[in-house]
Amino acid sequence: MRKKNSLMKFIMMVLMIVVIGGGGFLYLSPQFEQKSPSIDFQTNGYWNLKDKLNINLSDASGIKYYKITFIDGAKEIVLDEKILIGSDKNLDLDITPPKLDMFYKGVSVKIKIDITDNSKWNFLNGNSISQTFDMKIDNKKPIANVINNSRYIKRGGSAVVVVKVQDENLKKAYIMFNEKIKFELREFYKENYFVALLAWDVHVEEFKKFNLIAIDKAGNKTITKIPLYIQGLKTKNDIIEISENFIESVSSSVLEQSGVDIPIELPKRFIEQNRVLREKNVNFLRELSLKHMDRSKIDDFKIIPFKRLRGSRTAAGFAEKRSYLFHGEKIDEAWHLGMDWASVKKATIKTSNSGKVIYNEYLGIYGNTIIIDHKMGLASLYAHVSSSNVELGDEVKAKKKIANTGSTGAVMGDHLHFGILVQGIEVNPLEWMDKNWIKSRITKILDNAKKTIILDK
Repeated sequence: MRKKNSLMKFIMMVLMIVVIGGGGFLYLSPQFEQKSPSIDFQTNGYWNLKDKLNINLSDASGIKYYKITFIDGAKEIVLDEKILIGSDKNLDLDITPPKLDMFYKGVSVKIKIDITDNSKWNFLNGNSISQTFDMKIDNKKPIANVINNSRYIKRGGSAVVVVKVQDENLKKAYIMFNEKIKFELREFYKENYFVALLAWDVHVEEFKKFNLIAIDKAGNKTITKIPLYIQGLKTKNDIIEISENFIESVSSSVLEQSGVDIPIELPKRFIEQNRVLREKNVNFLRELSLKHMDRSKIDDFKIIPFKRLRGSRTAAGFAEKRSYLFHGEKIDEAWHLGMDWASVKKATIKTSNSGKVIYNEYLGIYGNTIIIDHKMGLASLYAHVSSSNVELGDEVKAKKKIANTGSTGAVMGDHLHFGILVQGIEVNPLEWMDKNWIKSRITKILDNAKKTIILDK
């Protein structure tokens, strides 16, 4: 009897071990994983019924089956359904919209996603998940019209445009130049109207087009061309001989103050300062101006012509193409993108227009630099200064002294480099120093646009 009881206990213990071991195997085995599949549907809840839906399905044990269903009330349309033979663990699906009647007027629909994995869990049926996403149908393109704009733009120059952009689900609107350079729009005068100053970067030889682009949350896009006549730019070619002394003193100092490694060879040292650092500085100007430019609504834009440094002579102009020689051989070239005015040493610098100081620091080849934002994406730049009378964030008044000229940065002597920036792109200052140009190309355009807007109901 004792032997029989011992045998029964042994058998029960073995069975318990088998059951526990089998349960542990089922619980821990990858073939019996219990985690539900994942659905990643990147949607903001809007759909234009034209673009494909991008859906990602994933599961550690592989995907066995999925089904994508379009639901509009009682109507259900299967957009995609598939039983998979392999063990795909990650699927990127591009779901084609349903073919609907041309008079379809649906406003709100649902997208249902069902998915089952290859796990042996759930009595070999696998793990399943079903998710439903609400979608708002919007297949109407935004309104994007040009109200008024400057008639001409010159290479290296500026223009202005006023536009109307309207859509109840508007996501973004902007101006694109040559499909590469983006210009922000500012609210103008009344709701749904916007304004932007434009610039044709002097580095860009070929003019293709300025386009107004408006995109809504459903992905509907409207592209409207801005009609502009183009004008050429007279450029001047200069040859500048660079001495060993300039490189060893000026170039080396600029690189050191900019935290850049200084090449041993003199030609490479100059190129590092004149080409590499210059490009970084120009890109920084663009980024800084875009980051800190005033984005408030524009009701009126008062700007007077900028004035040259008092009592100065012009040492260099805008769009001078400089070739740099070292011991008679060309080693580099660059555009000069401002006006150089020379007067007495440490001459007084005054602003012509009021604005906000958005930069007041050392900037590589520009040396000690002050940048003042004048709203609507327009800013003025004062480089190589020796001392500053303003602080970052100051609101300065017109005709206020802001600094004294100097020889900081990559320069040979005391002078002021004066620049005009349109959304961070240096443009021809001579335009913004011309009263007639400002009136005919900028302020008159804005005034006429207002008249059109008042009549637009």
